[in-house]
Amino acid sequence: MASGNMRPSWDEYFMAMAYLAASRSTCLRRKVGAVIVRDKRLLATGYNGPPKGLAHCDVTGCIRSEMDVPRGERHELCRGLHAEQNAIIQAAVHGISVKGATIYVTNHPCVVCAKMIINSEIEEIVYAEGYPDRLSELMLIESGMSVRRYALKNEKIKGLFQR
Repeated sequence: MASGNMRPSWDEYFMAMAYLAASRSTCLRRKVGAVIVRDKRLLATGYNGPPKGLAHCDVTGCIRSEMDVPRGERHELCRGLHAEQNAIIQAAVHGISVKGATIYVTNHPCVVCAKMIINSEIEEIVYAEGYPDRLSELMLIESGMSVRRYALKNEKIKGLFQR
């Protein structure tokens, strides 16, 4: 919380929203949420899961787990889209530009998401937890993207949304 009062900082507020979005995920391996904001206004949300109208992983099972694929590898073997992808797609479907926005994500973006974030002209990534993808980190550095870690300090808020 912001010092001196019970009102959350903007980072805490939007990161809590990202964790809330993650609570909608049916991924069996990692629940991730993302929110895109500009001028302290929410533009779009996303969580990791299959394309609209398709069966969720908690119903179909996890191909990646069955094949023992390590985290951060072989993204093409997943039924789901990542939270960042779904947030960018949601904005596009509704005709909302994300140019100049900030994306808050519960986990550092993978390389696929990093490339989408760079090309969508989002200006800043704020993430809470790490993710094992060195190429993503290198491409974000090369792009000049502002990337910073903000760990949600209020465990009570964070715990409400994690299973």
